[in-house]
Amino acid sequence: MLTTTVCAALSAAGLAVAFLTAYRRRFAAATRIAALSLVPVGLAMSGLLGMFGKIGGAVAAWASDLVLKPTVWAGFGVLAVALVLYLAGRAAGRRTRARAGGGAGAGRGARRAAEPGASRPALGGEGGQGGGQEGGGRERRPAAGATDADDFSDIEAILKKHGI
Repeated sequence: MLTTTVCAALSAAGLAVAFLTAYRRRFAAATRIAALSLVPVGLAMSGLLGMFGKIGGAVAAWASDLVLKPTVWAGFGVLAVALVLYLAGRAAGRRTRARAGGGAGAGRGARRAAEPGASRPALGGEGGQGGGQEGGGRERRPAAGATDADDFSDIEAILKKHGI
């Protein structure tokens, strides 16, 4: 009964502040204050305030048991051992995948783009896939066995063509 009276008084005071705020033509702030001032009465009328009291009492009882009962400490020890075993199992699983040569993408069918067997892109590659155009206005890339001397000979040919 006393709790309901205190909650009603808090709500009445909040609604008075909301009325004064609305009188100053700050309607958005007044609406927020009115909404918050109705919360204590709503909690008391719905019975949630009593439930929160029971929850608080249960937490306090657990905390006192934590300090005084050794079985609670043993329970935390069991939880710690379970966590360590779980993490060790994950680490061992990663190691076995790494040793098998799979790496992070193993088992998912992922292929690295830099792998020797990786395919060329579907569009814009050599072999007439450039949309029907010969060369497509792009420079040719040297073959896989080309050396730096081949690159420089191409550059020399271009410079001679322009008279440089």
